[in-house]
Amino acid sequence: MARIADAFAAMRRRGTPGLVAYVTAGDPTIERSGEILAALAENGADVLEVGVPFSDPLADGPVIQRASERALAAGATLRRTLEMLRRTRDRIAAPIVLFTYANPILRMGEDAFVKAAVAAGVDGVLMLDLPVEEAGSFRGRLVAHGLDPIFLLSPTTTDARVRASAELGSGFLYVISRLGVTGMRDHLAADVEARAGAYVRWLKGQS
Repeated sequence: MARIADAFAAMRRRGTPGLVAYVTAGDPTIERSGEILAALAENGADVLEVGVPFSDPLADGPVIQRASERALAAGATLRRTLEMLRRTRDRIAAPIVLFTYANPILRMGEDAFVKAAVAAGVDGVLMLDLPVEEAGSFRGRLVAHGLDPIFLLSPTTTDARVRASAELGSGFLYVISRLGVTGMRDHLAADVEARAGAYVRWLKGQS
């Protein structure tokens, strides 16, 4: 858990925004993904987000959808993603957060997944379609093995769910800035700064 916390502490000391880079594993190939991740880490990325390709994404826009399609066509899987990370980890100092959906983990088996994630050097896991209210068992497995459970907040997240996500999560909270699918925008949602500030004030008040 310390690697993500250390990265954000370093960003605060610098007083500048951090660079959190996202890569879809397996696009264009698993081997190339490893090279891309190592290059990002070597050139200043503070945190690496590694997306496991999935055939039925819930909120991914066209860019990530196409990347996932290419990765799946090239044979990418959750297990192969973790094997790639294990082979590449010694070249990467930045923390690694795995973005995935429930189905690949359930198919692999939660215990097998957690053990493989630890062996691969993963630092945090965001299961995108796991509600915080149903996360108890899986979260317990992650925490027991030193992995950060990370939860999503959206513009419609209630105060109760913000509280639960903050209490049960660690590493960081993933705040979605606007409703709709992911993708390039020419501006942020009008209230994103106010909402982020409110989250920070609320969390500080709880600490």
